[in-house]
Amino acid sequence: MQIGPYSLMNNLIVAPMAGVTDRPFRQLCKKMGAGMAVSEMVSSNSLLWGSDKTRRRANHDGEVDPIVVQIAGADPAMMAEAACYNVEKGAQIIDINMGCPAKKICNTMAGSALLQNEQLVGKILDAVVHAVDVPVTLKIRTGWDLKHKNALVIARIAENAGIQALAIHGRTRACAYAGHAEYDTIATVKTNVKIPVIANGDIDTPEKARIVLEYTGADAVMIGRAAQGRPWIFREISYYLATNNYLPLPEVTEIHHVLINHLYDLYDFYGEYSGVRIARKHISWYTKGLVGSAAFRHAMNQLQTCGQQISAVNDFFINLAGYGQRLAYIENKELAA
Repeated sequence: MQIGPYSLMNNLIVAPMAGVTDRPFRQLCKKMGAGMAVSEMVSSNSLLWGSDKTRRRANHDGEVDPIVVQIAGADPAMMAEAACYNVEKGAQIIDINMGCPAKKICNTMAGSALLQNEQLVGKILDAVVHAVDVPVTLKIRTGWDLKHKNALVIARIAENAGIQALAIHGRTRACAYAGHAEYDTIATVKTNVKIPVIANGDIDTPEKARIVLEYTGADAVMIGRAAQGRPWIFREISYYLATNNYLPLPEVTEIHHVLINHLYDLYDFYGEYSGVRIARKHISWYTKGLVGSAAFRHAMNQLQTCGQQISAVNDFFINLAGYGQRLAYIENKELAA
């Protein structure tokens, strides 16, 4: 897949997720086979750029190209300024957020709330595209609600503005993450525009990735929640798409190694206090469904230091290894408790 001058190694993309797709997570997913990863969204409000949170989100040290930064806001001039700021900080592709359904974002008329105002969408896209000399991409939903699906209209506005790739989540803003994603809208958009289209929503297995690609005709798939605690999903999908065969489940020792390295990256990136707290959700995702994980996660949330977390994770996986060489996700919920 090609976005501007950047040729991706495959068509598997990590979705931007607030509080998740920080630099350590993006680097890990790329290492595990993702062709591209989009950052957490950065506010267009320049008053926030000096905060620790924004500085971390603008930190791309050592990150594999292309570096993609997502910006969010509702004012064309501020969005253009934010794009320039992030390009100066190393962004090689700017992504515009018009897909976030969160109330705190939509209440400022940003994110997917913008889908209600097609004229403003055009102004924002024009402003950002003309402000920077790097590719600009866009992420949207199918519309504001089920009665107002306007993804095709937005897609045409985007194409005319010079947007170089369009990601579509197969739900409306009103749907949030409830129910099932639909792909008919994505397929319709793909047949009516010439820019690359990226399908997003409920893609959580290699088979689902192939089905969505074939059904929609999309150029790529974007994976979000399914990669939480399972960054190896990208290599699984890549292998399946190439061979029509499945990779074996990861071995206990490998998952242990991946998680430990992820934790150390989080501690280094955030420092001990924040790193330990941010690590808790990742540990929970990695261990969900494993034998004894419920009790382990409860105890883990009480730990306060890096050393305590590392020791607890080591003990858990050493004990888990006794259940078999391969990582076994237990279907019986009582056994997994």
